[in-house]
Order: sequence, then C-alpha cells, then structure tokens
Amino acid sequence: MSGCLPTAGSSAGHLRHLRESLDAFAPHADALDRWGRELAAALRGGARLLAAGNGGSAAEAQHLTAELVGRYVEDREPLSALSLHAETSSLTAILNDYGPDEVYARQVRAHGRPGDVLVLLSTSGRSRNVVAAAEAGRRAGLRVWALTGPGPNDLSRAADEAVCVDAPSTATVQELHLVAVHMLAGAVDVALGVARRPAQVLDLSGLAAAAREVPA
Repeated sequence: MSGCLPTAGSSAGHLRHLRESLDAFAPHADALDRWGRELAAALRGGARLLAAGNGGSAAEAQHLTAELVGRYVEDREPLSALSLHAETSSLTAILNDYGPDEVYARQVRAHGRPGDVLVLLSTSGRSRNVVAAAEAGRRAGLRVWALTGPGPNDLSRAADEAVCVDAPSTATVQELHLVAVHMLAGAVDVALGVARRPAQVLDLSGLAAAAREVPA
C-alpha cells in the first residue's frame, strides 16, 4: 500500500478523513444493494464471480471471494468466486511470458463466460493490468464492476459500472473498499434470503455517527 495521509502520523487526522469520506460514500449504498441482488441472481443461475486487484486491492478482492465461498454472517451454500491474483503459478507464468498488463486479462479470457461477473479494485483507477482485465471481460460478455478511488478514471471508464470513493488518501480509499465488500456480501445474502434481517447490510449512517464521536 502506498500513499500518505494528509496529516501524516496523526491518528485523529486519519479518523477525521475517514469520517468525512464515509459520509461522502453513503450515497453508494443503493448501487451496492443493487449489485448484490444482481450478483446473487447470477451466482444462483450458475455464473461465477472473478475478482482481482494489486497490493492492498488484491487483499480486498480476496476478502470478497472468501465471504462468498465461505460465508459472510449466516450459513448458506458456497458460491462460486475466484481471486485471480491467488493463482500464483498462472500469474507468474503469464507475467514472464506475456508481460504485466496480461496477468489478469489472460485469466479472464480463460475462465470468464458470458453472464459471469468480474469485480476489479484499484485505488488509483489507473493500474494497466486491471484496466486490461476490464476490457477483456467486457469483450467476453462478463458484467464488469469496479471499485476505485476518485473518479472518473481509466478503470471506471473501462467497466460497465463503478463505485468511486472520493477520499484524500490511498489508505482511506482501501478502508472504504472494505466497507463496500461487506455491503456487497451482505446484500447478496439478503437477496438469497439467508440474512436474518436487512440490517446485516452495513449501516453507514450508524458508522458515521459513531465516527463523529471520536475527537478530531
């Protein structure tokens, strides 16, 4: 993970920027709920989710696939989801033979089928290998969603849809991407009827109110 907080070394400053960014992120809740419904329908119909990112974004992508293959809150049947960066032998072979821009795009062409969903994460929205994967996914008939930092950016333009986090640092973008991952996983469970109540989808207003209690 790279990037510096605007108030380097200040925990209070970090929380202040997170609080402000969380408030700004709240309007994306409806889009993530809709993504959850659409993803649940696709997975229930036999499609799969592919996910990828670089560095911290790779960790967030794998967090999402783990929530689906395992579980988020309530127990349910496993859902098909693969993190492309976790295929280390394939990834390093593609890197060696075809170059860095192809490490995800080639895997998308190999594994993706029309109707599958591809989720790509990039804090900058400029990572060439992730943008190339989005382009490959759309050509192959996948539904391509992106989680990025401030937009518009290359990845948001290459995807079918994007949730762009307006935050002042890489760290805060990644923190909001984790919120988005949990919201998406929760929305899938609600759509599948396994969540006990919709409140299990993360309540941003509650988080923002709690954050406001922390002194700046």
